[in-house]
Amino acid sequence: MGMKRIMLGNEAYAQGAYEAGVNVVSSYPGTPSTEVTENIVKHDEVYAEWAPNEKVALEVAAGASYGGARALCCMKHVGLNVAADPLFTASYTGVNGGLVILVADDPGMHSSQNEQDSRFYARSAHVPMLEPADSGEAKEFIKAAFGLSERFDTPVLVRSNTRISHSRGIVEVEERREVPLKEYQKDIKKYVMMPGMAKGRHIIVEQRMKDIAEYAETADLNRAEYADAEIGIITSGTCYNYVKEAMPNASILKLGMVYPLPQKKIREFASKVKTLYVIEELEPFFENQIRAMGIEVKGKELFTVQGEYSTRMIRERLCGEHCRTVEVGALPQRPPVLCPGCPHRAVYYMFNKLKLTAMGDIGCYTLGAGAPLSAIDTTLCMGASIGMAHGMEKARGKEFARKLVSVIGDSTFMHSGITGLINMVYNGATSTVLILDNSTTGMTGHQDHPATGKTAKGDPAPAVDIPKLVETLGVKYVRVVDPFDLPALEAALREETEREEVSVIITKRPCVLIDKNSIKGTLTVTDACRNCGACMKLGCPALVKGGSAVRIDASLCIGCGLCADVCPFHAIEGGCE
Repeated sequence: MGMKRIMLGNEAYAQGAYEAGVNVVSSYPGTPSTEVTENIVKHDEVYAEWAPNEKVALEVAAGASYGGARALCCMKHVGLNVAADPLFTASYTGVNGGLVILVADDPGMHSSQNEQDSRFYARSAHVPMLEPADSGEAKEFIKAAFGLSERFDTPVLVRSNTRISHSRGIVEVEERREVPLKEYQKDIKKYVMMPGMAKGRHIIVEQRMKDIAEYAETADLNRAEYADAEIGIITSGTCYNYVKEAMPNASILKLGMVYPLPQKKIREFASKVKTLYVIEELEPFFENQIRAMGIEVKGKELFTVQGEYSTRMIRERLCGEHCRTVEVGALPQRPPVLCPGCPHRAVYYMFNKLKLTAMGDIGCYTLGAGAPLSAIDTTLCMGASIGMAHGMEKARGKEFARKLVSVIGDSTFMHSGITGLINMVYNGATSTVLILDNSTTGMTGHQDHPATGKTAKGDPAPAVDIPKLVETLGVKYVRVVDPFDLPALEAALREETEREEVSVIITKRPCVLIDKNSIKGTLTVTDACRNCGACMKLGCPALVKGGSAVRIDASLCIGCGLCADVCPFHAIEGGCE
Protein backbone atom coordinates (compact mmCIF):
# COMPACT_ATOMS: atom_id res chain seq x y z
CA MET A 1 0.00 0.00 0.00
CA GLY A 2 1.20 3.47 -0.84
CA MET A 3 0.97 6.74 1.00
CA LYS A 4 -2.32 8.62 0.72
CA ARG A 5 -2.36 12.27 -0.29
CA ILE A 6 -4.98 14.84 -1.19
CA MET A 7 -4.53 15.91 -4.81
CA LEU A 8 -6.17 17.94 -7.52
CA GLY A 9 -7.49 15.76 -10.29
CA ASN A 10 -4.90 17.11 -12.71
CA GLU A 11 -2.14 16.36 -10.21
CA ALA A 12 -3.53 12.84 -9.88
CA TYR A 13 -3.51 12.33 -13.65
CA ALA A 14 0.15 13.33 -13.66
CA GLN A 15 0.89 10.98 -10.78
CA GLY A 16 -0.83 8.12 -12.61
CA ALA A 17 1.21 8.73 -15.75
CA TYR A 18 4.40 8.89 -13.70
CA GLU A 19 3.60 5.64 -11.88
CA ALA A 20 2.70 3.97 -15.19
CA GLY A 21 6.24 4.61 -16.40
CA VAL A 22 5.40 7.24 -19.01
CA ASN A 23 8.50 8.27 -20.96
CA VAL A 24 7.37 11.14 -23.22
CA VAL A 25 4.73 13.83 -22.68
CA SER A 26 3.83 16.45 -25.27
CA SER A 27 0.92 18.83 -24.72
CA TYR A 28 -0.48 22.26 -25.40
CA PRO A 29 -1.82 24.23 -22.41
CA GLY A 30 -5.57 24.65 -22.20
CA THR A 31 -7.80 25.07 -19.17
CA PRO A 32 -8.87 22.77 -17.57
CA SER A 33 -6.07 20.37 -18.63
CA THR A 34 -2.95 22.51 -18.17
CA GLU A 35 -1.80 21.40 -14.73
CA VAL A 36 -1.43 17.77 -15.79
CA THR A 37 1.66 18.56 -17.84
CA GLU A 38 2.84 21.19 -15.35
CA ASN A 39 2.97 18.49 -12.68
CA ILE A 40 4.64 15.93 -14.93
CA VAL A 41 7.55 18.28 -15.75
CA LYS A 42 8.58 18.04 -12.08
CA HIS A 43 9.74 14.46 -12.67
CA ASP A 44 13.25 14.17 -14.08
CA GLU A 45 12.53 10.63 -15.32
CA VAL A 46 9.99 11.95 -17.83
CA TYR A 47 10.65 13.99 -20.95
CA ALA A 48 7.88 16.62 -21.10
CA GLU A 49 7.35 19.52 -23.49
CA TRP A 50 4.94 22.20 -24.60
CA ALA A 51 4.27 21.78 -28.31
CA PRO A 52 3.21 24.70 -30.53
CA ASN A 53 -0.28 23.18 -30.84
CA GLU A 54 -2.27 20.04 -30.07
CA LYS A 55 -1.79 18.49 -33.51
CA VAL A 56 1.97 18.65 -33.15
CA ALA A 57 1.70 17.40 -29.56
CA LEU A 58 -0.20 14.28 -30.59
CA GLU A 59 2.14 13.66 -33.51
CA VAL A 60 5.09 13.80 -31.10
CA ALA A 61 3.36 11.42 -28.70
CA ALA A 62 2.45 9.07 -31.55
CA GLY A 63 6.05 9.05 -32.77
CA ALA A 64 7.28 8.26 -29.28
CA SER A 65 4.74 5.44 -29.06
CA TYR A 66 5.84 3.96 -32.39
CA GLY A 67 9.39 4.17 -31.04
CA GLY A 68 8.41 1.92 -28.13
CA ALA A 69 7.88 4.47 -25.35
CA ARG A 70 4.82 5.08 -23.23
CA ALA A 71 3.55 8.50 -24.32
CA LEU A 72 0.92 10.93 -23.04
CA CYS A 73 -0.66 13.93 -24.76
CA CYS A 74 -2.89 16.40 -22.86
CA MET A 75 -5.31 19.07 -24.11
CA LYS A 76 -8.71 20.65 -23.54
CA HIS A 77 -11.76 19.65 -25.54
CA VAL A 78 -11.35 22.21 -28.32
CA GLY A 79 -7.71 21.18 -28.57
CA LEU A 80 -8.89 17.73 -29.60
CA ASN A 81 -10.42 19.36 -32.67
CA VAL A 82 -6.92 20.48 -33.64
CA ALA A 83 -5.48 17.03 -32.89
CA ALA A 84 -8.27 15.13 -34.66
CA ASP A 85 -6.27 14.63 -37.85
CA PRO A 86 -3.52 12.49 -36.29
CA LEU A 87 -5.99 10.90 -33.84
CA PHE A 88 -8.20 9.32 -36.48
CA THR A 89 -5.29 7.78 -38.36
CA ALA A 90 -3.36 6.78 -35.23
CA SER A 91 -6.42 4.66 -34.49
CA TYR A 92 -5.61 2.75 -37.70
CA THR A 93 -1.88 2.43 -37.08
CA GLY A 94 -2.27 1.38 -33.49
CA VAL A 95 0.67 1.75 -31.11
CA ASN A 96 3.86 0.14 -29.94
CA GLY A 97 4.38 1.69 -26.54
CA GLY A 98 1.15 2.81 -24.83
CA LEU A 99 -0.41 6.01 -26.22
CA VAL A 100 -2.88 7.91 -24.02
CA ILE A 101 -4.63 11.17 -24.91
CA LEU A 102 -6.12 13.07 -21.99
CA VAL A 103 -8.87 15.51 -23.02
CA ALA A 104 -10.59 17.82 -20.53
CA ASP A 105 -14.13 18.90 -21.35
CA ASP A 106 -15.67 22.06 -19.95
CA PRO A 107 -19.41 21.71 -19.20
CA GLY A 108 -20.67 25.14 -18.24
CA MET A 109 -17.99 26.81 -20.37
CA HIS A 110 -15.99 28.17 -17.44
CA SER A 111 -13.07 28.93 -19.77
CA SER A 112 -14.09 27.87 -23.26
CA GLN A 113 -15.86 29.07 -26.38
CA ASN A 114 -18.08 25.99 -26.71
CA GLU A 115 -19.39 23.03 -24.74
CA GLN A 116 -18.61 20.10 -27.03
CA ASP A 117 -18.76 16.52 -25.80
CA SER A 118 -15.49 14.67 -26.49
CA ARG A 119 -17.07 11.23 -26.14
CA PHE A 120 -18.11 11.50 -29.79
CA TYR A 121 -14.45 11.60 -30.80
CA ALA A 122 -13.94 8.18 -29.23
CA ARG A 123 -16.85 6.79 -31.21
CA SER A 124 -15.86 8.47 -34.47
CA ALA A 125 -12.16 7.58 -34.23
CA HIS A 126 -12.88 4.02 -33.02
CA VAL A 127 -10.79 4.24 -29.87
CA PRO A 128 -11.76 3.41 -26.28
CA MET A 129 -12.42 6.17 -23.77
CA LEU A 130 -12.23 6.07 -19.97
CA GLU A 131 -13.81 8.61 -17.62
CA PRO A 132 -12.89 8.81 -13.91
CA ALA A 133 -15.18 10.21 -11.24
CA ASP A 134 -12.64 11.62 -8.75
CA SER A 135 -8.95 12.19 -8.15
CA GLY A 136 -8.32 8.64 -6.98
CA GLU A 137 -9.80 7.24 -10.15
CA ALA A 138 -7.97 9.86 -12.21
CA LYS A 139 -4.69 8.32 -11.18
CA GLU A 140 -5.82 4.73 -11.58
CA PHE A 141 -7.58 5.26 -14.91
CA ILE A 142 -4.47 6.75 -16.48
CA LYS A 143 -2.53 3.68 -15.43
CA ALA A 144 -5.30 1.44 -16.74
CA ALA A 145 -5.33 3.37 -20.03
CA PHE A 146 -1.68 2.58 -20.70
CA GLY A 147 -2.34 -1.10 -20.07
CA LEU A 148 -5.34 -1.09 -22.38
CA SER A 149 -3.41 0.74 -25.07
CA GLU A 150 -0.69 -1.87 -25.20
CA ARG A 151 -3.05 -4.83 -24.73
CA PHE A 152 -5.34 -3.86 -27.61
CA ASP A 153 -2.82 -1.97 -29.81
CA THR A 154 -4.78 1.27 -29.71
CA PRO A 155 -4.61 4.89 -28.61
CA VAL A 156 -6.80 5.42 -25.54
CA LEU A 157 -8.71 8.59 -24.70
CA VAL A 158 -9.19 9.60 -21.07
CA ARG A 159 -11.94 12.16 -20.56
CA SER A 160 -11.71 14.66 -17.74
CA ASN A 161 -13.71 17.82 -17.11
CA THR A 162 -13.43 21.01 -15.09
CA ARG A 163 -14.79 19.49 -11.87
CA ILE A 164 -12.57 16.42 -11.92
CA SER A 165 -9.47 18.32 -13.03
CA HIS A 166 -9.85 21.10 -10.48
CA SER A 167 -11.32 19.27 -7.47
CA ARG A 168 -9.33 17.58 -4.74
CA GLY A 169 -9.58 14.00 -3.55
CA ILE A 170 -7.67 11.25 -1.80
CA VAL A 171 -5.05 9.54 -3.94
CA GLU A 172 -2.88 6.58 -3.03
CA VAL A 173 0.66 7.41 -4.16
CA GLU A 174 2.77 4.48 -5.29
CA GLU A 175 6.22 3.91 -6.74
CA ARG A 176 6.97 4.42 -10.40
CA ARG A 177 7.12 1.26 -12.49
CA GLU A 178 9.84 1.58 -15.09
CA VAL A 179 8.65 0.15 -18.39
CA PRO A 180 11.44 -0.80 -20.81
CA LEU A 181 11.26 0.58 -24.33
CA LYS A 182 9.60 -1.88 -26.65
CA GLU A 183 11.67 -2.92 -29.62
CA TYR A 184 11.03 -0.88 -32.75
CA GLN A 185 10.58 -2.81 -35.94
CA LYS A 186 9.92 -1.31 -39.34
CA ASP A 187 6.40 -2.30 -40.39
CA ILE A 188 5.11 -0.47 -43.46
CA LYS A 189 1.74 -2.24 -43.44
CA LYS A 190 1.11 -1.07 -39.88
CA TYR A 191 2.57 2.43 -39.80
CA VAL A 192 2.36 3.79 -43.36
CA MET A 193 -1.26 4.75 -43.95
CA MET A 194 -1.42 4.77 -47.72
CA PRO A 195 -4.80 3.58 -49.02
CA GLY A 196 -3.67 0.00 -49.63
CA MET A 197 -2.38 -0.42 -46.07
CA ALA A 198 -5.17 1.61 -44.47
CA LYS A 199 -7.85 -0.67 -45.93
CA GLY A 200 -6.30 -3.61 -44.15
CA ARG A 201 -5.85 -1.70 -40.91
CA HIS A 202 -9.51 -0.62 -40.94
CA ILE A 203 -10.55 -4.26 -40.73
CA ILE A 204 -8.22 -4.69 -37.75
CA VAL A 205 -9.69 -1.59 -36.07
CA GLU A 206 -13.25 -2.92 -36.36
CA GLN A 207 -12.27 -6.27 -34.85
CA ARG A 208 -10.31 -4.48 -32.13
CA MET A 209 -13.39 -2.53 -31.07
CA LYS A 210 -15.40 -5.75 -30.84
CA ASP A 211 -12.69 -7.22 -28.63
CA ILE A 212 -12.62 -4.12 -26.39
CA ALA A 213 -16.43 -4.15 -26.15
CA GLU A 214 -16.26 -7.75 -24.94
CA TYR A 215 -13.55 -6.78 -22.46
CA ALA A 216 -15.79 -3.96 -21.16
CA GLU A 217 -18.40 -6.50 -20.04
CA THR A 218 -16.19 -7.81 -17.23
CA ALA A 219 -13.76 -4.92 -16.70
CA ASP A 220 -13.54 -3.46 -13.20
CA LEU A 221 -13.84 -0.03 -14.83
CA ASN A 222 -17.61 -0.63 -15.10
CA ARG A 223 -19.48 -1.67 -11.98
CA ALA A 224 -23.08 -2.21 -10.93
CA GLU A 225 -24.09 -1.07 -7.45
CA TYR A 226 -27.43 -2.71 -6.70
CA ALA A 227 -29.76 -1.30 -4.04
CA ASP A 228 -33.44 -0.36 -4.38
CA ALA A 229 -34.74 -1.89 -7.62
CA GLU A 230 -37.38 0.82 -8.10
CA ILE A 231 -34.86 3.20 -9.67
CA GLY A 232 -31.80 2.33 -11.70
CA ILE A 233 -29.38 4.99 -12.94
CA ILE A 234 -26.67 4.67 -15.58
CA THR A 235 -24.05 7.39 -15.20
CA SER A 236 -20.33 8.19 -15.25
CA GLY A 237 -17.70 10.71 -14.19
CA THR A 238 -18.74 13.72 -12.15
CA CYS A 239 -22.42 12.84 -12.40
CA TYR A 240 -21.79 9.63 -10.47
CA ASN A 241 -20.93 11.69 -7.40
CA TYR A 242 -24.06 13.81 -7.77
CA VAL A 243 -26.20 10.69 -8.18
CA LYS A 244 -24.74 8.99 -5.10
CA GLU A 245 -25.53 12.05 -2.99
CA ALA A 246 -28.95 12.77 -4.49
CA MET A 247 -30.22 9.18 -4.71
CA PRO A 248 -28.39 7.14 -2.05
CA ASN A 249 -30.83 4.22 -2.27
CA ALA A 250 -30.93 3.90 -6.06
CA SER A 251 -29.21 1.14 -8.01
CA ILE A 252 -26.37 2.54 -10.11
CA LEU A 253 -24.43 1.31 -13.12
CA LYS A 254 -21.24 3.37 -13.11
CA LEU A 255 -19.50 3.38 -16.47
CA GLY A 256 -15.76 3.95 -16.23
CA MET A 257 -15.27 2.94 -19.84
CA VAL A 258 -17.63 5.28 -21.65
CA TYR A 259 -16.83 3.86 -25.07
CA PRO A 260 -17.41 1.18 -26.17
CA LEU A 261 -20.40 0.46 -23.94
CA PRO A 262 -20.83 -2.92 -22.21
CA GLN A 263 -24.14 -3.80 -23.82
CA LYS A 264 -24.66 -7.11 -22.01
CA LYS A 265 -23.98 -5.47 -18.66
CA ILE A 266 -26.41 -2.65 -19.50
CA ARG A 267 -29.14 -5.12 -20.51
CA GLU A 268 -28.64 -7.09 -17.33
CA PHE A 269 -28.80 -3.95 -15.20
CA ALA A 270 -31.89 -2.66 -17.01
CA SER A 271 -33.68 -5.99 -16.43
CA LYS A 272 -33.23 -5.71 -12.68
CA VAL A 273 -34.69 -2.24 -12.13
CA LYS A 274 -38.23 -0.93 -12.57
CA THR A 275 -37.44 2.53 -13.98
CA LEU A 276 -34.15 3.23 -15.77
CA TYR A 277 -32.57 6.67 -16.02
CA VAL A 278 -29.45 7.91 -17.77
CA ILE A 279 -27.79 10.89 -16.13
CA GLU A 280 -24.98 12.41 -18.19
CA GLU A 281 -23.85 15.98 -18.74
CA LEU A 282 -23.95 17.49 -22.23
CA GLU A 283 -25.11 15.24 -25.08
CA PRO A 284 -27.29 12.08 -24.83
CA PHE A 285 -24.32 9.90 -25.72
CA PHE A 286 -25.25 6.95 -23.50
CA GLU A 287 -28.96 7.53 -23.84
CA ASN A 288 -29.12 7.31 -27.61
CA GLN A 289 -27.05 4.14 -27.72
CA ILE A 290 -29.14 2.51 -25.00
CA ARG A 291 -32.37 3.47 -26.77
CA ALA A 292 -30.93 1.96 -29.96
CA MET A 293 -30.52 -1.28 -28.00
CA GLY A 294 -34.32 -1.30 -27.56
CA ILE A 295 -34.17 -0.46 -23.85
CA GLU A 296 -36.69 1.98 -22.40
CA VAL A 297 -34.88 4.76 -20.59
CA LYS A 298 -35.49 8.29 -19.33
CA GLY A 299 -32.88 10.97 -19.82
CA LYS A 300 -32.79 14.27 -21.63
CA GLU A 301 -36.56 14.76 -21.43
CA LEU A 302 -35.82 15.45 -17.76
CA PHE A 303 -32.33 16.91 -17.98
CA THR A 304 -30.64 19.62 -20.01
CA VAL A 305 -27.96 19.26 -22.68
CA GLN A 306 -26.45 22.53 -21.45
CA GLY A 307 -24.12 23.24 -18.57
CA GLU A 308 -23.31 21.30 -15.43
CA TYR A 309 -25.59 19.15 -13.31
CA SER A 310 -25.84 19.19 -9.52
CA THR A 311 -27.10 17.06 -6.66
CA ARG A 312 -30.05 19.41 -6.25
CA MET A 313 -30.98 19.23 -9.94
CA ILE A 314 -31.01 15.42 -9.89
CA ARG A 315 -33.10 15.33 -6.71
CA GLU A 316 -35.60 17.76 -8.16
CA ARG A 317 -35.94 16.02 -11.54
CA LEU A 318 -36.19 12.47 -10.19
CA CYS A 319 -38.12 13.02 -6.97
CA GLY A 320 -39.97 16.27 -7.61
CA GLU A 321 -38.47 17.77 -4.47
CA HIS A 322 -37.63 21.44 -4.69
CA CYS A 323 -34.73 22.11 -2.39
CA ARG A 324 -34.96 25.28 -0.33
CA THR A 325 -32.26 27.77 -1.21
CA VAL A 326 -30.78 30.26 1.20
CA GLU A 327 -30.85 33.87 0.04
CA VAL A 328 -27.45 35.44 0.63
CA GLY A 329 -28.25 38.83 -0.85
CA ALA A 330 -26.94 40.46 -3.96
CA LEU A 331 -23.27 39.73 -4.61
CA PRO A 332 -21.06 42.16 -6.51
CA GLN A 333 -20.59 41.23 -10.15
CA ARG A 334 -17.01 40.36 -11.08
CA PRO A 335 -16.79 39.80 -14.82
CA PRO A 336 -13.32 38.84 -16.11
CA VAL A 337 -11.30 41.86 -17.19
CA LEU A 338 -7.81 42.65 -18.41
CA CYS A 339 -5.45 43.05 -15.44
CA PRO A 340 -4.31 46.49 -14.29
CA GLY A 341 -1.25 47.35 -16.36
CA CYS A 342 -2.10 44.86 -19.12
CA PRO A 343 -0.33 45.95 -22.33
CA HIS A 344 -3.33 44.83 -24.42
CA ARG A 345 -5.51 47.61 -22.98
CA ALA A 346 -3.64 50.33 -24.86
CA VAL A 347 -4.15 48.51 -28.15
CA TYR A 348 -7.90 48.31 -27.67
CA TYR A 349 -8.11 51.90 -26.57
CA MET A 350 -6.48 52.88 -29.85
CA PHE A 351 -8.79 50.61 -31.86
CA ASN A 352 -11.74 52.54 -30.45
CA LYS A 353 -10.11 55.87 -31.10
CA LEU A 354 -9.49 54.97 -34.74
CA LYS A 355 -12.83 53.16 -35.12
CA LEU A 356 -11.26 49.94 -36.37
CA THR A 357 -13.04 46.65 -36.98
CA ALA A 358 -11.05 43.94 -35.17
CA MET A 359 -11.13 40.18 -35.73
CA GLY A 360 -10.24 38.63 -32.38
CA ASP A 361 -8.65 35.40 -31.22
CA ILE A 362 -8.33 33.10 -28.18
CA GLY A 363 -6.31 34.37 -25.20
CA CYS A 364 -6.24 37.05 -22.51
CA TYR A 365 -6.82 39.65 -25.19
CA THR A 366 -10.28 38.14 -25.88
CA LEU A 367 -11.35 40.08 -22.78
CA GLY A 368 -11.08 43.20 -24.92
CA ALA A 369 -14.56 42.33 -26.15
CA GLY A 370 -16.04 43.33 -22.78
CA ALA A 371 -17.35 46.77 -21.94
CA PRO A 372 -16.21 49.48 -21.81
CA LEU A 373 -13.52 48.57 -24.37
CA SER A 374 -15.84 46.46 -26.58
CA ALA A 375 -13.03 46.51 -29.12
CA ILE A 376 -13.29 43.02 -30.68
CA ASP A 377 -15.88 42.09 -33.29
CA THR A 378 -15.39 38.31 -33.55
CA THR A 379 -13.80 35.34 -31.77
CA LEU A 380 -14.01 31.86 -33.26
CA CYS A 381 -11.06 29.60 -32.46
CA MET A 382 -7.29 29.55 -32.09
CA GLY A 383 -5.65 31.39 -34.99
CA ALA A 384 -8.92 32.30 -36.70
CA SER A 385 -8.51 36.09 -36.42
CA ILE A 386 -6.16 36.29 -39.38
CA GLY A 387 -8.21 34.03 -41.64
CA MET A 388 -11.43 35.83 -40.71
CA ALA A 389 -9.90 39.21 -41.51
CA HIS A 390 -8.87 37.88 -44.92
CA GLY A 391 -12.36 36.54 -45.53
CA MET A 392 -13.96 39.78 -44.40
CA GLU A 393 -11.77 41.73 -46.79
CA LYS A 394 -12.59 39.45 -49.72
CA ALA A 395 -16.29 39.83 -48.92
CA ARG A 396 -16.36 43.60 -48.41
CA GLY A 397 -13.48 44.92 -50.47
CA LYS A 398 -10.22 46.81 -50.01
CA GLU A 399 -11.78 50.05 -48.80
CA PHE A 400 -13.36 48.21 -45.89
CA ALA A 401 -9.99 46.57 -45.20
CA ARG A 402 -8.43 49.98 -44.52
CA LYS A 403 -10.27 49.96 -41.19
CA LEU A 404 -9.87 46.21 -40.61
CA VAL A 405 -7.31 44.54 -38.33
CA SER A 406 -6.82 41.13 -36.79
CA VAL A 407 -5.51 40.57 -33.26
CA ILE A 408 -3.59 37.51 -32.11
CA GLY A 409 -1.25 36.74 -29.20
CA ASP A 410 2.32 35.48 -29.46
CA SER A 411 1.47 31.97 -28.24
CA THR A 412 -1.63 31.74 -30.43
CA PHE A 413 0.39 32.94 -33.42
CA MET A 414 2.82 30.08 -32.79
CA HIS A 415 -0.15 27.71 -32.38
CA SER A 416 -2.04 28.38 -35.60
CA GLY A 417 -1.60 31.96 -36.82
CA ILE A 418 1.37 31.43 -39.12
CA THR A 419 -0.54 29.60 -41.84
CA GLY A 420 -3.26 32.27 -41.83
CA LEU A 421 -0.66 34.97 -42.39
CA ILE A 422 0.90 32.96 -45.23
CA ASN A 423 -2.55 32.76 -46.78
CA MET A 424 -3.00 36.54 -46.57
CA VAL A 425 0.32 37.19 -48.29
CA TYR A 426 -0.22 34.50 -50.91
CA ASN A 427 -3.72 35.67 -51.82
CA GLY A 428 -3.09 39.39 -51.94
CA ALA A 429 -4.73 40.70 -48.77
CA THR A 430 -4.25 44.28 -47.59
CA SER A 431 -5.40 44.34 -43.95
CA THR A 432 -3.14 44.68 -40.90
CA VAL A 433 -2.30 41.95 -38.38
CA LEU A 434 -1.42 42.83 -34.79
CA ILE A 435 0.58 40.27 -32.83
CA LEU A 436 0.21 41.16 -29.15
CA ASP A 437 3.46 39.77 -27.79
CA ASN A 438 3.38 39.60 -23.99
CA SER A 439 6.08 36.91 -23.85
CA THR A 440 3.91 34.12 -22.42
CA THR A 441 0.81 31.99 -22.79
CA GLY A 442 -1.17 34.20 -20.47
CA MET A 443 -4.72 32.92 -20.27
CA THR A 444 -3.77 29.40 -19.16
CA GLY A 445 -1.31 30.49 -16.47
CA HIS A 446 1.93 31.71 -18.06
CA GLN A 447 3.34 28.71 -19.86
CA ASP A 448 6.30 29.04 -22.19
CA HIS A 449 6.14 28.58 -25.96
CA PRO A 450 8.64 28.55 -28.87
CA ALA A 451 9.14 32.33 -28.77
CA THR A 452 9.85 32.71 -25.03
CA GLY A 453 13.30 31.11 -24.93
CA LYS A 454 12.41 28.48 -22.30
CA THR A 455 11.18 24.90 -22.40
CA ALA A 456 8.37 23.43 -20.28
CA LYS A 457 11.01 22.40 -17.74
CA GLY A 458 12.42 25.93 -17.63
CA ASP A 459 15.59 25.13 -19.53
CA PRO A 460 16.99 27.68 -22.04
CA ALA A 461 15.82 27.15 -25.60
CA PRO A 462 16.17 28.92 -28.95
CA ALA A 463 13.52 31.64 -29.15
CA VAL A 464 11.64 32.24 -32.37
CA ASP A 465 12.27 35.79 -33.56
CA ILE A 466 8.71 36.78 -34.44
CA PRO A 467 9.58 39.86 -36.56
CA LYS A 468 12.08 37.87 -38.62
CA LEU A 469 9.66 34.98 -38.93
CA VAL A 470 6.96 37.31 -40.23
CA GLU A 471 9.38 38.79 -42.77
CA THR A 472 10.29 35.33 -44.06
CA LEU A 473 6.58 34.72 -44.71
CA GLY A 474 6.69 37.53 -47.25
CA VAL A 475 5.42 40.46 -45.18
CA LYS A 476 7.35 43.57 -46.27
CA TYR A 477 6.03 45.95 -43.63
CA VAL A 478 6.75 44.77 -40.07
CA ARG A 479 6.86 47.14 -37.10
CA VAL A 480 7.55 46.54 -33.43
CA VAL A 481 6.11 49.07 -30.98
CA ASP A 482 5.67 49.41 -27.24
CA PRO A 483 1.88 49.50 -26.73
CA PHE A 484 2.31 51.99 -23.87
CA ASP A 485 3.90 54.42 -26.32
CA LEU A 486 0.51 55.69 -27.49
CA PRO A 487 1.79 58.16 -30.12
CA ALA A 488 3.96 55.46 -31.70
CA LEU A 489 1.12 52.95 -31.57
CA GLU A 490 -1.33 55.38 -33.14
CA ALA A 491 1.12 56.31 -35.88
CA ALA A 492 1.80 52.65 -36.66
CA LEU A 493 -1.89 51.84 -36.90
CA ARG A 494 -2.70 54.83 -39.09
CA GLU A 495 0.18 54.18 -41.48
CA GLU A 496 -0.10 50.40 -41.77
CA THR A 497 -3.86 50.30 -42.29
CA GLU A 498 -3.42 52.63 -45.27
CA ARG A 499 -1.08 50.28 -47.11
CA GLU A 500 -2.09 48.37 -50.22
CA GLU A 501 -0.69 45.08 -48.95
CA VAL A 502 -0.41 43.01 -45.79
CA SER A 503 1.39 44.61 -42.86
CA VAL A 504 2.13 43.39 -39.32
CA ILE A 505 2.44 45.38 -36.11
CA ILE A 506 3.99 43.56 -33.15
CA THR A 507 3.19 45.17 -29.82
CA LYS A 508 6.00 44.06 -27.52
CA ARG A 509 5.69 44.32 -23.73
CA PRO A 510 5.74 41.43 -21.21
CA CYS A 511 2.67 40.51 -19.21
CA VAL A 512 2.73 42.53 -15.99
CA LEU A 513 2.29 39.36 -13.95
CA ILE A 514 5.65 38.00 -15.11
CA ASP A 515 7.49 41.34 -15.36
CA LYS A 516 7.57 42.72 -11.83
CA ASN A 517 9.97 45.46 -12.90
CA SER A 518 7.09 47.14 -14.71
CA ILE A 519 5.36 47.90 -11.41
CA LYS A 520 6.09 51.59 -10.75
CA GLY A 521 3.87 52.33 -7.77
CA THR A 522 0.44 53.87 -7.44
CA LEU A 523 -0.72 56.86 -9.48
CA THR A 524 -2.80 59.63 -7.93
CA VAL A 525 -5.65 61.84 -9.15
CA THR A 526 -5.19 65.58 -8.60
CA ASP A 527 -7.71 68.37 -8.18
CA ALA A 528 -7.45 69.01 -11.93
CA CYS A 529 -9.80 66.04 -12.57
CA ARG A 530 -12.99 67.17 -14.34
CA ASN A 531 -14.66 63.76 -14.05
CA CYS A 532 -14.93 63.65 -17.87
CA GLY A 533 -14.68 59.85 -17.98
CA ALA A 534 -11.93 59.65 -20.60
CA CYS A 535 -9.80 57.40 -18.42
CA MET A 536 -12.78 55.17 -17.62
CA LYS A 537 -12.93 54.15 -21.28
CA LEU A 538 -9.80 52.09 -20.62
CA GLY A 539 -11.73 49.64 -18.47
CA CYS A 540 -8.92 49.43 -15.93
CA PRO A 541 -10.16 47.85 -12.67
CA ALA A 542 -7.92 50.22 -10.68
CA LEU A 543 -9.97 53.21 -11.85
CA VAL A 544 -13.11 53.86 -9.84
CA LYS A 545 -15.82 56.33 -10.79
CA GLY A 546 -16.42 58.64 -7.84
CA GLY A 547 -18.82 61.45 -7.12
CA SER A 548 -16.98 64.50 -8.40
CA ALA A 549 -13.75 62.83 -9.51
CA VAL A 550 -12.24 59.53 -10.50
CA ARG A 551 -10.20 57.77 -7.83
CA ILE A 552 -7.49 55.15 -8.13
CA ASP A 553 -7.57 51.94 -6.07
CA ALA A 554 -4.05 51.77 -4.63
CA SER A 555 -4.35 48.01 -4.07
CA LEU A 556 -4.70 47.43 -7.83
CA CYS A 557 -2.75 50.21 -9.56
CA ILE A 558 0.73 49.28 -10.80
CA GLY A 559 1.61 52.68 -12.22
CA CYS A 560 1.59 51.81 -15.90
CA GLY A 561 0.63 55.41 -16.66
CA LEU A 562 -1.85 54.68 -19.42
CA CYS A 563 -4.64 56.59 -17.68
CA ALA A 564 -2.32 59.58 -17.27
CA ASP A 565 -1.56 59.47 -20.99
CA VAL A 566 -5.23 59.61 -22.00
CA CYS A 567 -6.34 62.21 -19.44
CA PRO A 568 -7.02 65.46 -21.37
CA PHE A 569 -6.54 67.59 -18.23
CA HIS A 570 -3.27 66.00 -17.02
CA ALA A 571 -5.00 65.24 -13.75
CA ILE A 572 -3.20 61.95 -13.05
CA GLU A 573 0.33 62.01 -11.74
CA GLY A 574 2.97 59.38 -12.33
CA GLY A 575 3.77 57.11 -15.25
CA CYS A 576 5.61 54.10 -16.57
CA GLU A 577 9.09 54.46 -18.02
